Amino acid sequence: MNPMSYGILFAGGLFLGMLLLLETGRRVGIRRLSQDPEGARQGLGVVDGAVFSLLGLLIAFTFSGAATRFDARRLLIVEEANNIGTAWLRLDLLPPGSASSLRELFRQYLDSRLETYRKLPDLEAAKAELARSAKLQGEIWSAAVAACRGPDSQPAPMLLLPALNAMFDITTTRTEAKHKHPPPIIFAMLAVLALVSSLLAGYGMAGGKSHSWVHIIGFSAVVAVTVYVIMDLEYPRLGLIRVDSDDQVLIQLRESMK
Repeated sequence: MNPMSYGILFAGGLFLGMLLLLETGRRVGIRRLSQDPEGARQGLGVVDGAVFSLLGLLIAFTFSGAATRFDARRLLIVEEANNIGTAWLRLDLLPPGSASSLRELFRQYLDSRLETYRKLPDLEAAKAELARSAKLQGEIWSAAVAACRGPDSQPAPMLLLPALNAMFDITTTRTEAKHKHPPPIIFAMLAVLALVSSLLAGYGMAGGKSHSWVHIIGFSAVVAVTVYVIMDLEYPRLGLIRVDSDDQVLIQLRESMK
């Protein structure tokens, strides 16, 4: 089961839990009102306000963090394309024979980088392709170092090798960026606050003669959908919100490698 399956289950469970606690809070409130009509609501406004404010702040911060990480991952794709493109152009500094073999390795490498993300959400296949990319990095580096030792490639060591380092480093940066997510305790706290808020909201609805289904379902759905969108932003290769379109810069670069 991939992380987004857990996200759907988490948001769906949260929605059902909020519905249940809204109804529970309403029944508790009705019982309390029948026992103490005047004191049942005294002092509750401060508590309700504090809990709902804390829920709103937590949603705002987690959403903002997820959106920031989403944008950062998109920028890393462009940065990788720039780094590969720079290294590709600097192959012209090498003797024609060495440059030709390295260009073929570059094509294989870029194909492997694209295939790594195409294979998601199959995590095992993506890891295998990532290992292939790492192997190609070693082959590219060995071939480049050997080519730079030739008598006709004096400028190459100063210009090509740093470009290759940058091209390889961005791979590690992108891989680590995939693992940057809030600690699970943050989502657990978000769920607990949403459920507690539902209980308090249900208690506040106890004065009505009938259920306000628009408010009950609307409140539960809005919070659950928001939590799902946050998790979708955290895993932009697995859900509805995706960064696949940003891979176009890498695809265009590959097409230019004739």
